[in-house]
Amino acid sequence: MHRTAKGWWLVFMGILLVVSMPVAARGTPPLTVVCSFSILADLVRQVGGEAVTVKSLVGADGDAHVYEPTPADAIGLRDADLFVINGLGFEGWIERLVKASYFKGSVVTASDGIQALALLGQAEPGASGQEADPHAWHDLRNVLVYVTNIADGLARAAPDQAALFQRNADHYRQQLLDLDRWVRASLDTIPAERRTVVSSHGAFGYFSRAYGVTFLAPVGVSTEAEPSAGQVAELIRQIRREKIRAIFLENKSNPRLVQQLAKESGAVLGGTLYTDALSAADGPAATFLELFRHNVTVLKQAMSGL
Repeated sequence: MHRTAKGWWLVFMGILLVVSMPVAARGTPPLTVVCSFSILADLVRQVGGEAVTVKSLVGADGDAHVYEPTPADAIGLRDADLFVINGLGFEGWIERLVKASYFKGSVVTASDGIQALALLGQAEPGASGQEADPHAWHDLRNVLVYVTNIADGLARAAPDQAALFQRNADHYRQQLLDLDRWVRASLDTIPAERRTVVSSHGAFGYFSRAYGVTFLAPVGVSTEAEPSAGQVAELIRQIRREKIRAIFLENKSNPRLVQQLAKESGAVLGGTLYTDALSAADGPAATFLELFRHNVTVLKQAMSGL
């Protein structure tokens, strides 16, 4: 009788454990979330955990500026629960894709609430039709806002998992704050006169404002732009005049222009920066946190002359 009673007790405890498990663990299908590009997809995975299935339209090393949605993208979006986008004009193809897919789910704009910068050389965004710089994720304090918007969007789509999303978001926000402190401590060691570099396109306005590094670029925020010969010549003269130490490639840009700038100005190639996309899984920027740490490491090395 003792063994039988013990057996029934174990069965009862097993049933109680199953009943008390989170809904997602008992077989509730995860939310299907489509993200516009790979950085957002990583943020959603960090917040959603096992309660989400995530697809990125623009994958690793992809260029969202020139991306063209496919019929398969429209079909995939049509069946999704949630669509997470950056906003600030980053995805110029969004409206066409949503219309073509007959998407009926919710759209989460991750940048909602961000104090946007204007495009280089323009007035404040929103004034007289001026555009915003969309690359807000290059300031880690902005990514805190992204994470909050993503957690709120997931919770609205799956209220029974809201507590899980909030815990994950809180944990990830702490990681972002820790990384932000590391970035500031790392760059504080670089003298002000060495804190100017050149990158392929103007994606680092938010980084510059947050962390005090000046970026010069031959083209604007969109990789579709092409600089004139006069603009390239003036940039070369500026690099020489200001004795700028390093020029950086980007993981999704044509390297020929940057190589030309380095050759004709005498600056060195400082390495590869990851701007609008993660690297492949076996690369140095497979997650957003790794992307940011990699960028700061190569910037510091180049500005220090290491």
